[in-house]
Amino acid sequence: MASRLHQLRSKAGQASEFIAKHGGAYYKELLEKNKQYIVQPPTIEACQDLSKKLFYTRLASIPGRCESFWKELDGVKHIWQNRKELKVEDAGIAALFGLELYAWFCVGEIVGRGCTFTGYYV
Repeated sequence: MASRLHQLRSKAGQASEFIAKHGGAYYKELLEKNKQYIVQPPTIEACQDLSKKLFYTRLASIPGRCESFWKELDGVKHIWQNRKELKVEDAGIAALFGLELYAWFCVGEIVGRGCTFTGYYV
């Protein structure tokens, strides 16, 4: 146990040294690549203004999202009404999609519990 702790500390030290050496260069490179997205001047007031714009833009998009939701729901109703004509291939794809959703839910639950299967540290 003590050897693992020592190994972990040495790895953490190496990682922090690497970040100290290369972190500034990476930061500058990242800003240079994405300079078209930076609002000039980059001040707190500009950030607050952008935050308000994002909030109200998302608020304004709600009617379009609701319309899309009702169109999707009508499509599902149509498929359900014509389920006798549903092909096995389409049903299989839908079943696989549902299985994938359940699998991602389980992964999220495991990660949320701290990467343990039972939720308890045994």
